[in-house]
Amino acid sequence: MLREIEQEVAYTRSMTGRQSLDDRVMAAMEAVPRHQFVPVGARAQAYYNGPLSIGHGQTISQPYIVALMTDLLETAADDVVLEVGTGSGYQAAVLSRLVRQVYSLEIVEALSERAADVLARLGYSNVECRAGDGYHGWPEHAPFDGILVTAATPVIPPPLVAQLKPGGRLVAPVGQPYSSQELTVLEKLAGGKTTVRDILAVVFVPLTGEVERR
Repeated sequence: MLREIEQEVAYTRSMTGRQSLDDRVMAAMEAVPRHQFVPVGARAQAYYNGPLSIGHGQTISQPYIVALMTDLLETAADDVVLEVGTGSGYQAAVLSRLVRQVYSLEIVEALSERAADVLARLGYSNVECRAGDGYHGWPEHAPFDGILVTAATPVIPPPLVAQLKPGGRLVAPVGQPYSSQELTVLEKLAGGKTTVRDILAVVFVPLTGEVERR
């Protein structure tokens, strides 16, 4: 899997501007047992460099995309990070090896409960999961050093931008469901101004909840 990620990095470097991914990110990808986060029937494909269904119309993302999004967040060891879209819990597990605390929201309650159980069983004690609409973020624990959105949103939710620290980054696929989407990095500057840049064309399942009514 790691070799395939490295091959993807090389293939997309002209688009992403990244010649390689941070060694810490690659070490986290190597350490997290991806097979524990996929349905039993899919475990033979767990280390295939592609997305897999986890039920409820959701997927566990392609390992390369997990690694790239994690790398783009540019975390530090003492960071507190918000993830919107827990899904299987795999991305949260990867993040947990790089930061002090991960808060993860999932709108599908059954997935949130299952991910929390898997993460607890595997000893990821610095991840807290909650069922809820990620559009609104998790204000009780804000501001965050970084925010990762793992479902496509037509616009970056303003509450998430408000909950991001100055100097922090938000990484999200932005665009219409199953259509034209761009993996996007938003950086929050001093004074609350933001810069946004597109990194790579992607396809994600849609963010649901309040964002659909906007």
